[in-house]
Amino acid sequence: MASDARHHVSDGRSAPTALSGDPAAAPPTDTRSADAGGAAAPAAPAPAPVQLPEASGPRDAVIRLRAHGCWYPSANPEGSEVAFICDRGGVPQLWVGPLDGDEVRLLDSLPDPVKEVSWSPDGRWIAYTTAPGGGEHTRVLCVRPDGTGRRVLAGADPGSTAYLGCWAHDGSAVAVTLAAPDARTHADGAGPTRADAALPTNWADRDGRATLLGGTPYETAQGTGQTVKAADATGPPVPAVRPDGGLSAYLIDPDGLSSPVLLTVETHAATLRVCDISRDGRLVLLRRGPRGRREAAVRRTADSETTCTVPVADGDPWIGRFSPDGRTLWLRSDAEREYAALLAVALGADGRPHGTSVMAERPDSDLDLLAFSHDGRTAALSWNERGESRLELVEPLPTRRAPYGPLPTTPVPLPHEVVTRVEAAGPRGLLPALSGSQRRPGVWWAYEGVSVLRTPWSSRDEDAVAPGRSPVRPVLLRLTARDGLPLSGWYYRAPGRAPGDPAPCVIHLHGGPEEHERPVFSPLYHELTGRGLDVFAPDVRGSSGHGRSFVDADLGAGRFAALDDVADCAAHAVPAGPADPTRLAVMGRSYGGYLTFASLVRHPDLFRTGVAVCGMSDFATFFAGTEPWLAESAAHKYGHPERDRELLRELSPMTRIDALRVPLLAVHGEHDTNVPPGESEQFVRAARDRGIPAEVLTLRDEGHDFLRADNRRLFRRAAADWLQRHLTG
Repeated sequence: MASDARHHVSDGRSAPTALSGDPAAAPPTDTRSADAGGAAAPAAPAPAPVQLPEASGPRDAVIRLRAHGCWYPSANPEGSEVAFICDRGGVPQLWVGPLDGDEVRLLDSLPDPVKEVSWSPDGRWIAYTTAPGGGEHTRVLCVRPDGTGRRVLAGADPGSTAYLGCWAHDGSAVAVTLAAPDARTHADGAGPTRADAALPTNWADRDGRATLLGGTPYETAQGTGQTVKAADATGPPVPAVRPDGGLSAYLIDPDGLSSPVLLTVETHAATLRVCDISRDGRLVLLRRGPRGRREAAVRRTADSETTCTVPVADGDPWIGRFSPDGRTLWLRSDAEREYAALLAVALGADGRPHGTSVMAERPDSDLDLLAFSHDGRTAALSWNERGESRLELVEPLPTRRAPYGPLPTTPVPLPHEVVTRVEAAGPRGLLPALSGSQRRPGVWWAYEGVSVLRTPWSSRDEDAVAPGRSPVRPVLLRLTARDGLPLSGWYYRAPGRAPGDPAPCVIHLHGGPEEHERPVFSPLYHELTGRGLDVFAPDVRGSSGHGRSFVDADLGAGRFAALDDVADCAAHAVPAGPADPTRLAVMGRSYGGYLTFASLVRHPDLFRTGVAVCGMSDFATFFAGTEPWLAESAAHKYGHPERDRELLRELSPMTRIDALRVPLLAVHGEHDTNVPPGESEQFVRAARDRGIPAEVLTLRDEGHDFLRADNRRLFRRAAADWLQRHLTG
């Protein structure tokens, strides 16, 4: 199989290069706090800023890609310049450019991928996160708009992890979440011993690190049936989940003149993000909780008491904001609803809720993104309407206290199908980051919601692909699962094939499982259709965008039905595509990689081959080796590794490996600590032990997501070569 010397291609018998980083870190978003019961964990030590040498680059990258994209914009207060992420140099990096010109400048020329960007409200600093080495552990940096003063604010120590939160409204400090070190990890950085872990005697020793989980602390909280509730000082009991100390959030002065201020410590944390701070500093808005059970929490800074909690939807972590007077909380929430809407929560002087109003909603559509102007008077709402976006502007937001009536909105025309992010640009403008099935991601400028113009430095349509190869615009297909549940997906027909000519087809399954297949430009799909392969990308149960009931339909034993959905979607692609029933393949990444492994052993006669990317193959080894924060969330989605041991064993592809009959390719990033590479290696090793052709491609300097252009090209080429050979050879 094609590869290069930097990457590891194996038969699953030899291990790739050892993982880098400390596997005890936690992720960028939320959870339940110490005031919900149980002993509070000590806060992670406050970070000290670390000055770095200048690393701004030339006005244009040394290597300019033809097919680059721009995304994640954040404007200065005047709306005249924009900081954004762009991969024109081969890796996502931090750039700055004017709204009305094309002279961009590179602010950080190092090869560490950039993930998030936030310009301070006073315009003096740009905060951003990077992933050193391309792995899953991140650090928070800041730099002045002219490229000077670059420093690490948090996450400078090896093995540490830090995540970006909001700015204080005066720009004096930025919120940062820190992962506390695993209490079981030795001082020399080695992993825990079995005695250190204090595991029960019936725990099955497997490869990887063991993570012992307790119950989900949200079951009691969510059982109240209340849309908004004042937080009980005692709260539901918090079980002993794991001894890692949770997550700590600090306010950090980028100038280094003031000491960091501890905002909150969350024990037994799945995720934690500081989303807003009231202008008077009295209240903090947190997003926390495991996947499928996220919540917004309002906390007083004076006494650290949580005053109210509201269930919120998965998806974008920036869930809302306080009104300028701090007496209204604007939220993107699906509390007691099928679809997320804009809620206004009236807050008393003590921060406790006094009523909730639904301010904007759409039938059968989720509020996907929510953004506000710097003065808090204007809101942008992006709705997910069957995979495509509808953008609306609310101006002005009412200043009186809730309850309100429904808000009038102004639609904003969009030139492409999907809004991936939207930010304010000065007092009257918006910066939507857009993507579509026929273009790379770009940043656009909407002034007063009337006209939408592409920024001069953003990717042009002709930059997306080689001349003469237009990307395929997909068609939405609808079907019904065998148990009657409505399903849907996007079908990409390979160009040049007659309408009735059956084609080899790849069923591609997204990750999550709460992700959502949307009609954005996919270089992978473009590669596959260019090889004459059709692609059907469905949303099986558990996907977002179809209502809360659909998201929860795969919980526990419902995952067996999700595996049946894969087969039902493949069967539907034959008459509707039309796909050739004798030349079907299955492919997916992350949770989609798990579905690929599972589909190959549960439906052994349906597919001719498969490509599993960063997928789980055995839930026992996955829980033993994954990040503690991900284990916390995954227990709710898949089942508890102790209480649901038999269910997880039955759901694990390794349990049915004897049913595997077709060749498969597994692809993994060497630094993936979300789903460790051993998950791919053990499945491939077992396949080859049974005489099934199988290979592992391990990508260097990559984690759970493949971010470097050369690695992404290698992955696409290797996957397309494999599928073409086994479907058309």
